[in-house]
Amino acid sequence: MTTSPNPLPTAKIGIVTVSDRASRGEYKDLGGPAIHKELSQILSSPWEPVTRIIADDQNLIEQTLIELADIEECCLIVTTGGTGPAPRDVTPEATEAVSEKLMPGFGELMRQVSLKFVPTAILSRQTAGIRGKSLMVNLPGKPSAIKDCLDAVFPAIPYCIDLINGPFLETDNSYCKAFRPQNK
Repeated sequence: MTTSPNPLPTAKIGIVTVSDRASRGEYKDLGGPAIHKELSQILSSPWEPVTRIIADDQNLIEQTLIELADIEECCLIVTTGGTGPAPRDVTPEATEAVSEKLMPGFGELMRQVSLKFVPTAILSRQTAGIRGKSLMVNLPGKPSAIKDCLDAVFPAIPYCIDLINGPFLETDNSYCKAFRPQNK
């Protein structure tokens, strides 16, 4: 187990639910709480959620991602919803618009994992990108798919955040073992 030499600071993690109905209070947000639950099981280092529930509006999604990255200084921003082919599904477009670097491997792996459960996973357009010291990852909206996808990609997330000079994240190795290369 790799550990930080100093006490770990509390990492801020953005959790964004993108849903017209949930943002209007017509639908109970299930995605945001599912992300929070999963992160609580994965992470053993201190973290603080910064949550938002917003409508499927590209400008609003972009503004929210920028706020969480640049002002709130979240090292990780995880979105749920808005990744399908419907006209108002624009989360990937918003993520790409505010990213300095795209990380397409995240979406590729999430679709691959999801195809084991549903043939419609090929309709998903999840992606990931980096903005400053923030990694932004788009997840699907269904809680079981959130768990499957987050479990698949999280082993790479702490090292990615290391590489962009974010805070050191530790995982509960009995639940999720983060990959970090060994220094030789």
